[in-house]
Amino acid sequence: MDILIGETDNYDGVTVTMNEPMDAEVFTHRLRASLSHWRQEGKKGIWIKLPLGFANLIESAVTEGFRYHHAEPEYLMLVSWISNTPDTIPANASHIVGVGALVLNKSTREVLVVQEKSGYFRDKNVWKLPTGVVHEGEDICDGVAREVEEETGIIADFVEVLSFRQSHKAFLKQKTDLFFLCVLTPRSYDITEQKSEILEAKVYYYYKPF
Repeated sequence: MDILIGETDNYDGVTVTMNEPMDAEVFTHRLRASLSHWRQEGKKGIWIKLPLGFANLIESAVTEGFRYHHAEPEYLMLVSWISNTPDTIPANASHIVGVGALVLNKSTREVLVVQEKSGYFRDKNVWKLPTGVVHEGEDICDGVAREVEEETGIIADFVEVLSFRQSHKAFLKQKTDLFFLCVLTPRSYDITEQKSEILEAKVYYYYKPF
């Protein structure tokens, strides 16, 4: 019986990516043979990546001891710890990164503020700083500048992180939110609101210098 082809990692793990459709019964037999082989080799964490369209293999994998680890729009990742040593499989990503933008024009003592169409402050007549979520693989400094431009049309340069806070069970009542308040300096001054999210944007004059 042919074993499943997988890519080994630096932690004695194996990742199998299913690229070709397979009958569930055939998959079960090949998976059992593969697990026996990997145990003999001293492997530990076994990952199975199932792209969309391979749902017929999930039950077979779960029956052989695999569990859900995470899902992305393109695939489901299953994992099983086959070693007799303690399971050290890392948990799925537990954080999202949010950003807030203090866009500050020190020469005019003005700060950029917005009113949102949705979210907690909808219909509350509250002016707030532009905020958003950093994209996967995006640096905080780039993400906060992107959010400002998307929401208000203002191009601004990142200066520094002013503060940050951690909030548990903030996203889907499960994930932790790390929120970074950043200072930016504007390079453009013509406001164009993002119609889908922003009700209005404006500059607010403050008296005391920061």
